[in-house]
Amino acid sequence: MEYETPRLVLRTIRREDAAALLEYLRANKDFLAEWEPERDASYFTLESVELAVDRQLEDIAAKRGFLFLLFAKGGAEPVGSIGISNIVFGPFRSCHLGYRLSAGLENRGYMTEALAKVVDFCFKELSLHRIEANVMPRNSGSKRVLEKLGFGYEGLGKRYLKIAGNWEDHERYALRDE
Repeated sequence: MEYETPRLVLRTIRREDAAALLEYLRANKDFLAEWEPERDASYFTLESVELAVDRQLEDIAAKRGFLFLLFAKGGAEPVGSIGISNIVFGPFRSCHLGYRLSAGLENRGYMTEALAKVVDFCFKELSLHRIEANVMPRNSGSKRVLEKLGFGYEGLGKRYLKIAGNWEDHERYALRDE
């Protein structure tokens, strides 16, 4: 699947993206470390990324999750990603949302632009009812993106996820297709 926004191309991951994804992860390792689980050296190997891509491709085929790589229009290297995970159909029709952007590209509206397209995909193509995103309270930029898109604050999860080696509180935001 591939989608365009005014400045970006969003495309579901492919097996041949593994090397480019690895370079993205390596280039943004320090920038992302504060916001993600601790990663050991094996995470930053081609073998590890290929295994992760294979699992993601299985999830896409089963509609359990989707990983979109973000590319600047005309660019060949990813500048970010958006993941949809824990998709539940039936009466719940919900998913979790995660996203990351390259260092130096924040505060330019790229993620707001990309997430608007992914929200549209979730509601129109997957027919989901609810999208949930969990954000550390100090991540004001990420919260601002969600609020611009209409996500509402639902509560605080104490010591919700282990990030950078510490159990961190997360604020839960959700958007419903009403």
